[in-house]
Amino acid sequence: MPLILTLGLAAGIFIGATVVENEPGERSFLSGIMKFREVITYIDKAYVDEVNTDELVETAIVKMLEKLDPHTVYIPKKEAELSNVELKGEFEGIGIEFNILKDTIYVVAPISGGPSEKVGLMAGDKIVTVDGETVAGIGINNNMVFDLLRGPKGTKVTVGIKRRSSKDLLNFTIVRDKIPRTSVDAGYMIDNEIGYIKVSRFAATTYDEFMEQLTRLKNEGMKKLILDLQGNPGGYMDRAINIADEFLKDNVLIVSQSGKEKRYNAEYRAYRKGIFEDGVVIVLIDEGSASGSEIVAGALQDNDRALIVGRRSFGKGLVQSPITLSDGSELRLTISRYYTPTGRSIQKPYEEGLSEYQEDQRRRFEHGEFFHADSIKFNDSLVYKTKKGRPVYGGGGIMPDFFVPLDTSYSSSYYMKLFYSNALREYTLSYYEQNKKTLDKMQYADYRKNFQISEKMLNDLIKLAESAEVPFDKDGFDRSKDLIKTIIKAQIARSVWKNDGYFPIINETNEILQQALKLFDEAEKLAAL
Repeated sequence: MPLILTLGLAAGIFIGATVVENEPGERSFLSGIMKFREVITYIDKAYVDEVNTDELVETAIVKMLEKLDPHTVYIPKKEAELSNVELKGEFEGIGIEFNILKDTIYVVAPISGGPSEKVGLMAGDKIVTVDGETVAGIGINNNMVFDLLRGPKGTKVTVGIKRRSSKDLLNFTIVRDKIPRTSVDAGYMIDNEIGYIKVSRFAATTYDEFMEQLTRLKNEGMKKLILDLQGNPGGYMDRAINIADEFLKDNVLIVSQSGKEKRYNAEYRAYRKGIFEDGVVIVLIDEGSASGSEIVAGALQDNDRALIVGRRSFGKGLVQSPITLSDGSELRLTISRYYTPTGRSIQKPYEEGLSEYQEDQRRRFEHGEFFHADSIKFNDSLVYKTKKGRPVYGGGGIMPDFFVPLDTSYSSSYYMKLFYSNALREYTLSYYEQNKKTLDKMQYADYRKNFQISEKMLNDLIKLAESAEVPFDKDGFDRSKDLIKTIIKAQIARSVWKNDGYFPIINETNEILQQALKLFDEAEKLAAL
C-alpha cells in the first residue's frame, strides 16, 4: 500500500507539473526566472573582475520596471524609509526645517513644539558640528542631514550652532522625539466670506488637518472656499476621496478603479454628511497637480460641484500598491486605473517610453500650452458629459473650466539665479535675525499692510548675491523688482508667523488664485444649474 500511494503521488506531481508547464504564460515566466538565475550565477562565479551581485540585481529590477508604466517603481530600503516618512506625516528626529546654503546646514525654522524649539534653536542658526564632528564644508547633502539628525525617539544628539549674536560656538543637546509633518500648508480668510486652504500632498494626517482648517474657517463665517491643489503630487488615495466627500452629497460617485484582478475593482461614493456640501467651491490646479489632486478635481468637476481654475493637470490615472520586499525595499506596483465619475481616464499616454513621458512638461511649455488654452487639443472620441451636460475630456489630465496662463511678465534670469542660489532665502534669514526684536513685537495685520521693502534692503540683497557669484543684472532686476520685494516680505513673515504669515503675502503673486477671486459669480452659476 505505501508503494502504491507513493507511485500515485509521484504520478500526480508529474501530471500537475505537466499541466503547469503546458500553460504558455507560466512556462515563459519560469523559463525567464531560470535564465536570469543562470546569468547571475555565471557572473558571480566566473566573471573576470569582482562584482557586487546585489547591485546588478537592483539595476536589473529598475531596468525591467522601465518596460512597464512610468509609475511602477522599485525603491531601495533606505529611500523607501524616507519616502514613507513623508506620507505617514510624522518622523522621529530633532524637528527643524533646514536648508543647505554654501555647504552649511541652516535652520529655516524649528518645528513648533518640537525638541529643537524646546532647547532654543532659532531660525538662521548654522549647524556646524554634530556630536563633535564638523559637518560644514564637507559637501553635505539632504540624505546626510537625515542620517545625522533623524533617529529613534529618546536618543540624544549634540549640535554645535553658530549664531550671529554669539562669537562662540553654542552647543545644544537635543533629545529626539516624534515630529509631526503637516500637509495642509495654510488656511485663512481672504475676506469676510472667502476662505482659502492649501493642501500640498495627501499624507496620513491630511484629512484631519483639512477638517480642522475647514471647520475653523466655517466658524469664522466662510461661505465660499478656494481649495488650492497647485503642485500637489498626490499620495494616499483614500485621503483624497475623504476630502472630496466633504463637498458631495450621499451616494454620489467620487471615483472608480479597475485592474486585471477583480479584487482591485472598486467604486468609492460619498457616504458621510460633509460639512461643506452647500458652500460655493473653486479648486485650483496646475501642471504639477497629479493623482490624488486629480481625483478630487475630477470628482468635483464631473459632479458639477466646483469650478476648476488653472492649467491642465499632470495626467496620472494609475493606482499603485506598495509591496514591501524581503530586504525592506519596496515595489510600488500599478494594479489598476482609476476613472472619474463620468468614466474618463485622465492618464496621459506612456507608450513611447519613460524618457518621452518625462519630457511631457517641457513639450507642453514649448508648445505654448502654459500660455494659450487653444493650443491644447483633445481627442473627440474621449469626450464625456458631466451631470449637467458640460463636456469634459479624458486622455491626459484634468482640463480646468477656466484656463489661467502662466504669468512670466515679472520673471527674469536674474530672479531665477537669486532664487536657485538661495541668496533670497539667506538674505531674509539674516534680516530677521538682525531685526528679530522689532519684528516679534509687530502685529501681523500691521506688518502686512505697512511693512515696506526699502531700497537699502534691495541693495543689501544685491551685494549678498554678488558674494554668492550672482552678478547684478539691472534689466533683470528692474523687470523682477516687484516680485523680489514680495518674496522678501513673504519670507520675512514666514520667519515670524510661519506659513500663516507667508501665504497671504506670497499669494499676491499667485496668478491662478488672483483670477479665481474674480470667478465666484461663475462658480455660483454652476452651483445653481
